[in-house]
Amino acid sequence: MFVLKLLVVSVFMKIGILGGTFNPPHIGHLILAQEAKEKLGLNKIFFIPTNIPPHKESHNVSAFDRFNMTKLATEDNKYFEVLDLEIKRGGVSYTIDTVRELKKIYPRDTFFLIVGSDLANDFSTWKYFGQLKKEIKIIVAKRKAYPLRIKNNFIVLDIVQVGISSSYIRGLIKKGFSIKYLVSPKVEKYITEHKLYK
Repeated sequence: MFVLKLLVVSVFMKIGILGGTFNPPHIGHLILAQEAKEKLGLNKIFFIPTNIPPHKESHNVSAFDRFNMTKLATEDNKYFEVLDLEIKRGGVSYTIDTVRELKKIYPRDTFFLIVGSDLANDFSTWKYFGQLKKEIKIIVAKRKAYPLRIKNNFIVLDIVQVGISSSYIRGLIKKGFSIKYLVSPKVEKYITEHKLYK
């Protein structure tokens, strides 16, 4: 008599973390996430909107609105997922706290923090940056306007250069100009319906 034994194989994932205010999320964020996923063979990208950003102003747009817009921007990509970890945690959002929380939830997976070269150049100002470097692999997307000055054993990534930013989009809205093609249609509709950035 033969006994059939089932072999259970654990699937370890490589997950990218893309944090930020997403105020609002734009096509540059989506392009960065997609290129990081494909070029580094990541299984999934977690978008994590901050609650209170440590280095930026919130511009009177709630974390709730920023979370909703990020959900709308990413919902057509099965590899993108938006988490509200930092919003639920409350207070000022620090990357080291988020990384440690994720590693507890997903202990078998490998995480990659995705940042632009502008943020990487100021990495030493981040909370517990020395420990953060030991706990997670850091991917730096090169931006022409911000040459990378500090190496820090980063994984450097060349991506399509998109010369737009959330602040540029907010400025257009205040002036009454169109933001079509800079954000997803659903995000554009959300901004209009909720009268954001006026």
